Amino acid sequence: MNKYRIQAIVFVLVAFMLGCNEFMVVGILSDIAGHLHVSLALAGYLVTIFATTYAISTPFITVLTSKYSRYKTLLVLMLIFLIGNTLSGLATNYWFMMGSRIISASVSGAIISLIMTFASSIAPREKRASLVSWIYAGFSIASVFGVPIGTTISTNYSWRYAFFMVSVVSIITFALLVVILPKHVDQVQGSIRNQLVLLKDPRIYVAVILVLFTAATFYAYYTYIRPMLTTVLGFSNQSLNWLLFGIGLISIVSNRFSGMLAEHDGLKRMPKFYVLDIVILALLPFGLMNKLTGYGMLLILSLIVTLLNSPAQIHFLNVAEKDYPQALVLASSLNSIFFNFGISLGSATASMLVAPVGVAHISWGAAVYAAISLGLMILLNRIIANKRVKQAG
Repeated sequence: MNKYRIQAIVFVLVAFMLGCNEFMVVGILSDIAGHLHVSLALAGYLVTIFATTYAISTPFITVLTSKYSRYKTLLVLMLIFLIGNTLSGLATNYWFMMGSRIISASVSGAIISLIMTFASSIAPREKRASLVSWIYAGFSIASVFGVPIGTTISTNYSWRYAFFMVSVVSIITFALLVVILPKHVDQVQGSIRNQLVLLKDPRIYVAVILVLFTAATFYAYYTYIRPMLTTVLGFSNQSLNWLLFGIGLISIVSNRFSGMLAEHDGLKRMPKFYVLDIVILALLPFGLMNKLTGYGMLLILSLIVTLLNSPAQIHFLNVAEKDYPQALVLASSLNSIFFNFGISLGSATASMLVAPVGVAHISWGAAVYAAISLGLMILLNRIIANKRVKQAG
């Protein structure tokens, strides 16, 4: 096995580790709420606060650490993540848990943005979209294996051991990064102002708002996927892991499809998928009246709702490399930053809707966000097309 392939596998493992830490909470939310003696709705805000912290802290860390060695910075952030995740497993009350989640979230975005930057520097250009899609697939693999395993551990033993499992993975990943990461990579340094000029480009600021509302579309229903499967559709707790496994497996397929789209001007192809999102989310409350129909619709949503990931990431990297090389690390973080702002918005929307309309109907809020995303997608494609015309002229 050549060095590039080993590095790629470790990068995917980092995404898996981060995905387990972030998404596992969704699968064990009910257990955490019961043990910490808080309502399910209040426990849901653990997802919201994590995503908000992730989104706010990531640009500050990526900008302020840009002058330091990427290798050393990544390892320091990994250690902070390990501490935060371990503290989550030791939490004795809701606010202890909240504080530990904030620690983990504060560095998670910077970790994945640095991994994306390393990936961009080591991958041949023709393989970059594929590697990016595999890194995103690491998050889906966390859904397929990490989240169900965490749910099983939580159900049969304790939710604490689920976090300790992630800590073990973190230690292994840290050791591998020490060995396989290039110690020195070319870095174009720039002042904070020179880096932030990236955000003035309409190809960037429209794209980040698009990523935000796309993530909000996803989490406006996915935050409550467990009660949706058990309480609404009536599946047993024993079958929950297999159902989550199926959704995660489809997500892996989605990430690979997303990578294929990124290799073939994927942003142009996205509008039709948003139209399909809107239709399915609007009809989902009716589909949830039947187990087969409801679960089938959730699988289709899992396939299409995050197809934007790789095309958006490649778009940010391409724009930065060509026009803003001093802001490459910041550009590599934009997708994860605004995806987590979107998670925050979507999970908060779901938490606000669950009481007045019920779990079965929260997808209508997601449909509204999908419609906004469709409009932004069309606008972004027009901006990109106009820029190409001007450059050609």
